[in-house]
Amino acid sequence: MIVKIMDPAGSSFPAVNYNDKKIDKGTGELMLMKNFPSFINESSSKEQVRNYLRAISIGNKKVLKPQFHAMISTKFQGHSKEELTKIAENFMDEMKYGGQPLIVVFHKDTDNNHIHIVSTRVDKQTGKKINDSYEKLKAQKALSVTMEKLYAQKPEEELEKLLNYKVSSLSQLETLLYRNGYRIGKNTNDENSLNILKNGVNQKSIRGDQIVFDNSKNNKRAKQIKAIVSKYKELYSNKVFKVEDNRKNEAVLPKEKTTEGGNDSNMKIAFESELQKKLKDVFGIDMVFHHTEDKNPFGYTVIDHKTGKVYKGSDIMKMNEVFEFTSDKLDKKTFEILKDYNIRSQDTKKILLEFFNKNNPEIEIKDFMLFENRGKKDLETFRKVQFEVKNFIKNQKNTNDEKKDISITIGEDRKLYAFHTRFHYVGELQPLIGEKEYQKFLDPNQTNEIRIENKEKSALDKAVNEMLFELMQSSGNAKDPAENEFKKRRKKKGR
Repeated sequence: MIVKIMDPAGSSFPAVNYNDKKIDKGTGELMLMKNFPSFINESSSKEQVRNYLRAISIGNKKVLKPQFHAMISTKFQGHSKEELTKIAENFMDEMKYGGQPLIVVFHKDTDNNHIHIVSTRVDKQTGKKINDSYEKLKAQKALSVTMEKLYAQKPEEELEKLLNYKVSSLSQLETLLYRNGYRIGKNTNDENSLNILKNGVNQKSIRGDQIVFDNSKNNKRAKQIKAIVSKYKELYSNKVFKVEDNRKNEAVLPKEKTTEGGNDSNMKIAFESELQKKLKDVFGIDMVFHHTEDKNPFGYTVIDHKTGKVYKGSDIMKMNEVFEFTSDKLDKKTFEILKDYNIRSQDTKKILLEFFNKNNPEIEIKDFMLFENRGKKDLETFRKVQFEVKNFIKNQKNTNDEKKDISITIGEDRKLYAFHTRFHYVGELQPLIGEKEYQKFLDPNQTNEIRIENKEKSALDKAVNEMLFELMQSSGNAKDPAENEFKKRRKKKGR
């Protein structure tokens, strides 16, 4: 979950127009309008909304750029539009905008679900400017408090747990914290202290003499890890490729001087392999590569989350005995999308590889870049995929979004597969939509034939019933003639 505060803008409130265009295109949805008068509501035009925000803001001549515009994004579909709206509302309370008129718009035009929040920096009640000092820093704290309140996420407990891991050096502690989203920076007020930061926010300050280094050996556990690695490298790909992240990293505070070296360029580089991911997911054994600039790693660290101990990689196995390094590379965005797909078999992997290479010819994706992922999508996501795929098949008036998101293709095993690129789903079509819908998809004319057969059968049944009724009347009794015939046959059998 990330929050981004957009640059302030003038009294024309362009963010209202921006979000209104998203709604018109069908890629945005108005989720919340709060603290507006009754005559400004969901059916109001963008001009009415902008005029109201302008009317509040124009009274304070000192505020030249009154627009407040923030974006909160979750990874892929980690949170629904309803959940994001609730997060946004609580976030604005923490930012001291709870009493301000605000709109929340959900966007679905990227891989990540996200919402935009628009308000004014001029207080509705007092006409004064809402304090925006260190606003980006406040936003990080506000989101952290919101997530703790709504989802019981307690970063301080997570940090304390990490600080109790057994490490033998400061560099190992840095690696452990970095891997979990933290940074170590120098404390400018105390040269003997270090700050631990997350998203630019100082989480804790510790003195150097508080760090306890543990150089004891746990040979039994080290041998267990070696045995696990040796076994699993025969089952999963140990080929390592480079992942490059060119996305702009906007810091919320001036760059801290950290004790680690590293590359100061905009390019972030990581090295990944399927074996590495599988060991972490299954056994809690995290392998972190160390490298300089864009060169291949020179070593690695093993973090054992099961026992809370950090090892020098070579104390377990030599790096080149475990991994095979390649010259292949992939961009970060594509890598994260591929990693999120539910790849449950070699057949699924093969068909997903073909699908991506066909639809993204400019990106070279190789089979070892697709990691087995047997984890099922959550039920809510699966239901959405199921509904949209069924609708795509049944409804001839599909929207452009559905056509863009959903594809049906046939694999080498001659089975039909459905792809949903927005939800990162690939799976067999038949179990996804059910046998009845699947047969209709295979033979669209079957439905019409069934209707004709049923219509003809109904007409025949009606004619037979009418004939029997006439016979019953002509015989002078109200009994079915077939019933008399049945009695005669029963008597003959009894003889």
